[in-house]
Amino acid sequence: MDVHAALIQPFVEFEFMRRALVACLALSVGCGPVGVLLVLRRMSLVGDALSHAVLPGAAIGFMIAGLSLVVMSLGGLVAGLVVAILSGLVARVTPQREDASFAAFYLISLALGVLIVATHGSNVDLMHVLFGTILAVDDASLLLVVSIATLTLFTLAVVGRALIVECFDPGFLRAVGGPGAVVHFVFLTLVVLNLVAGFHALGTLMAVGLMMLPAAVARFWADEVATLAATSSAVAFASGYAGLLLSYHADLPSGPAIILVAGGVYIVSVVAGPRGSLWAKFMPRRHLEA
Repeated sequence: MDVHAALIQPFVEFEFMRRALVACLALSVGCGPVGVLLVLRRMSLVGDALSHAVLPGAAIGFMIAGLSLVVMSLGGLVAGLVVAILSGLVARVTPQREDASFAAFYLISLALGVLIVATHGSNVDLMHVLFGTILAVDDASLLLVVSIATLTLFTLAVVGRALIVECFDPGFLRAVGGPGAVVHFVFLTLVVLNLVAGFHALGTLMAVGLMMLPAAVARFWADEVATLAATSSAVAFASGYAGLLLSYHADLPSGPAIILVAGGVYIVSVVAGPRGSLWAKFMPRRHLEA
């Protein structure tokens, strides 16, 4: 098999492959920087919790209108924001930490969402909601994903500096009268929005993978916030491209294939990345080596 046939021909020949690739690009642009901020804020598992929190809202939307893009998206957005707000309130008014409250609410949300879909749909519907169908992305879904990516970049351009300050020194932001609570809520809203975008392509169980794995990979290759975000987006898109090709040639489910490729890149980075990897730790360069 020649290189063109293996790497390019599927996207030239099939429109659904091109749509899926564009969806991966848009998801990568939006999820990359958001995932990096989650990692820097030590909120990686919060991203996983919010991905499951989207499920009951999307399931209620499915129960009302079937596989309707608008209704399921609105339902998922509302459910994710409700869980984020409730978790924050519980953490503020009780001794429980925010990560524990997120874990509790996400477990409730996951069970409720699966129950709704299982009792009001078929096993095929449940698989669609949980794992997505990126190869079936239509114009409306693609427009939604691109719009959310655009909104994410615009919002980060406006409040990005405050977000970065809050990541490293939230006490300083409060001391100078910065809008810490507002910035935190805006950030959680961006997380939920990008998970809603990923939900249609990769499902609730896989969407967080394209957000968190590339961000984790970036920590082994870059050290500044801007380069971390760019690296994360690049790894996410490369994983999407390679995962789509793998699913096409090996006849595998596309969503899991994309996430497994990203997982493979993460393992390689842990072993051989230039910053903080096992290789960098146990095989340090000589003192005078450039």
